[in-house]
Amino acid sequence: MDKQLATKLFESLASGIRLDIFRMLVKHAPTGLVAGEIASKLDLPPTNLSFHLKAMTHASLVIVAQEGRYQRYRANLSVMQSLIDYLTAECCTGNPELCFDADKAITCCDTN
Repeated sequence: MDKQLATKLFESLASGIRLDIFRMLVKHAPTGLVAGEIASKLDLPPTNLSFHLKAMTHASLVIVAQEGRYQRYRANLSVMQSLIDYLTAECCTGNPELCFDADKAITCCDTN
């Protein structure tokens, strides 16, 4: 992942509503939810939801599949993981495995 793509992904999540939608889709992975279920669970009007889903789909954070009359939305977990990897690639001087062990991360990053 490059900086331009990471920026695009963050911009597509720069809304509380979009964060709520994405987190809900992650929670319901891998099956996802149809638009009506998302709107109902988040108490959003369909037109508002459609606007946000379109932005996240355009950024490839969300995948949509037609199922008869419905569209099923799924979090693109591989893109999410790539973004996490991009953010942590240089953690602890290029040793990201240390960042996920709290004791080691505090030691490696301690500036005192």
